Amino acid sequence: MNTVFLDFNTRAKEVNDYFIFLERLEKQTTKLALFDTTGKYQIQSLDPELAKTLKANGFLLLYNLIESTMRNAIESIFEEFKNKAVTFDQLKPEIKLIVLQNLKNRSPKKIYLTINQLSTDIITATFEREELFSGNVDARLIKEIADKYGFSYQTNFTKTKNGQNLVAIKSNRNDLAHGIKSFEEVGRDKTIKQLLEIKEEVIEYLTQILENIRHYLDNEEYLELPTGNP
Repeated sequence: MNTVFLDFNTRAKEVNDYFIFLERLEKQTTKLALFDTTGKYQIQSLDPELAKTLKANGFLLLYNLIESTMRNAIESIFEEFKNKAVTFDQLKPEIKLIVLQNLKNRSPKKIYLTINQLSTDIITATFEREELFSGNVDARLIKEIADKYGFSYQTNFTKTKNGQNLVAIKSNRNDLAHGIKSFEEVGRDKTIKQLLEIKEEVIEYLTQILENIRHYLDNEEYLELPTGNP
């Protein structure tokens, strides 16, 4: 999980830096300097239409942070299985089902070529990080994933709103990616102040989800509980 947190912090800083830049442009503590026709710099204030485009870009950055963080987090779970040589039989039933579903979606020949010890290798050999998500990550999906793997999705609502802004970020990202809405349309509905608040909530939400996953791994909550003797 250390590398997951490192990547998350790096990406979160990129997002923070971008929104700080936007805020400074709006407050005119940072100004745009453009060449005029004579080759001289001209200081310009932030154009309202450009501001909408820049705000819309903020949704792309936020969604990139969300999906990359969750992809890395799930991959870290499978890395844990590999590093600790966890066998299929040791896993709790819910995760066995995930492995079997992954196996169903893989080429038997490819699996055969990558497996040496069936009981351990089948877990990681069937995992494909690229297939985890496809522009569909929001708080509802994260809750579903948490239920499947067995880690907590609970966060401090006062700080995170339990990730309720993720669905709007996802929708805006997809509308931009598929050309359904223009950058002007997406960027006009939120002020920079509102975007800063959303950004803070999203980063805090993801931080707490990652902490939940770290607790899950540290306590090996993916293992099936031993059955007591009658």
